[in-house]
Amino acid sequence: MPDPTVPPTPPVSLDALLAREDLGLRRVAGPSDPGVVVRWAHTSEMADPYPYLLGGELLLSAGVHIPDGAGPGYFDAYVSRIVAAGGAALGFGLAPVHDTLPEALVAACDLQGLPLLEVPPRTTFSGVARAVWQLMAQARLAELRRVTEAHRGLASAAARPDPVPSVLHRLSRHLDGRAVLFGPEGTEIAAAGRALGEETDTALAKLAEVVRPPSPAGQARSRPSPASATDTVAGVRLAAYALGAGHGFVLGVAAPSRDSGDHTIASVAAVLLSLLTGEQQSGTGAARSAALVRLLLGSAPEEVAPLLGGEPWRVVHAHRTVRPSEVQPPEVQPLKTRSPETRSPGAVSPEIRPPEIRPPDALAASALGAALGSALVDPADGVVRVLVPDGREPEAQPGWTLGVSAAVAPYDWPAADTQAARALARARATRVPLVVHGARPALDDLVPAADARAHARMLLAPLAGTPALTDTLRTWLSLHGSWDRTAVALSVHRNTVRQRIARCAALLDADLDDPDVRMNLWFALRHT
Repeated sequence: MPDPTVPPTPPVSLDALLAREDLGLRRVAGPSDPGVVVRWAHTSEMADPYPYLLGGELLLSAGVHIPDGAGPGYFDAYVSRIVAAGGAALGFGLAPVHDTLPEALVAACDLQGLPLLEVPPRTTFSGVARAVWQLMAQARLAELRRVTEAHRGLASAAARPDPVPSVLHRLSRHLDGRAVLFGPEGTEIAAAGRALGEETDTALAKLAEVVRPPSPAGQARSRPSPASATDTVAGVRLAAYALGAGHGFVLGVAAPSRDSGDHTIASVAAVLLSLLTGEQQSGTGAARSAALVRLLLGSAPEEVAPLLGGEPWRVVHAHRTVRPSEVQPPEVQPLKTRSPETRSPGAVSPEIRPPEIRPPDALAASALGAALGSALVDPADGVVRVLVPDGREPEAQPGWTLGVSAAVAPYDWPAADTQAARALARARATRVPLVVHGARPALDDLVPAADARAHARMLLAPLAGTPALTDTLRTWLSLHGSWDRTAVALSVHRNTVRQRIARCAALLDADLDDPDVRMNLWFALRHT
């Protein structure tokens, strides 16, 4: 876990702060180590600043806390408390209390190895703090540029014909160290960069075992393996990253120093190597490749299905649902003014043109397949088709409209493909996110709702002006043509039912004794 007391910004070299001519700071005592860094600036006039320091500060003081006649004992105690708190340096202002630095303070800083800076009267403490933050911002920008360049280089390396060695070589150059890919058995598969000694190589291999997930055939660990681990051996910083595919591959990194941004760069390389060593090396990926080869060579689907995970299967057709924010507002065009006699029934003044729906891209299709639990995805002609094992029940997915076939054996895959297409058409027509084709589909499953309503309006148009005739015909058909039961249901005389049915037959010009006619009328009545 990162130290919560360390700010998420790169530290500033104390030498860089001293090099600022606008500040005029001067090192008076303490070591001249170029490795001294400042993490923040803090002003305090407390005689004991220890409780208020987190470590890494440039402590600024004008000496207000120094009592008259203070001797070496006071300054030794004061400096020792700053050192104990982890202070990086002490900046002493020459105004307005003191004209010169107390000699006992200089001696104490020299003795305890604390850099002492003289702050001239013209330089304010707030100006020093501002300079620290400016240098931090510059360092952060440089770090981001370095990381961005490394990302581009690693991505280019991953696209080369030999991606794994290329990524390792690029990573070793960015970290000025060595990068190693360890296989599931712990063997070194590929490496790049300068060798750092046998002791380092052995320690890196052992660190890789810490993050490698246990083999399914081996004994399970008492707790999960960490995703990454670090160590230092003989002054060399080591790091190991478990690759995300879960097949036991590990990336090991060794570098003499660890600069800001190194962890981010190594993490990006680990992600790329996870993809490169993923399903191509897994049993699932190999089985899919074998299944494809056998199909291309003429094997039947039922023969290759066991390689893909057994049977039965469902076919899913999916259409991407475009959110309102993803399309332009619908175009509204007013119609020309017409007289009431020429305007068609049901016409409205504006005509709204529906927005075009863009086809899904390959990335969105892959994400859908992952959500449905299958890597067998085919995006084509604006529709994504996914072959899903029956054990994984497809569920509605945000941003998608799905049509799902019945669970079938491999030899029925073509029929299931047709079922899924029909289910998708029904889902789009009814504006629901998912429709599953039933084992015994109804006629409604085969006809889009809009087409069914249009058919019903056309067929029943002669009865549109007389609701009593429509209600009587619907009730009579639902009761299998029973005059008496229809009369009871409508609370009318049975002769009235006969007269109304005869009137319906005449207006529709149809033989109501014909079962095909009855079926057609019943289908239409259910959509009015």
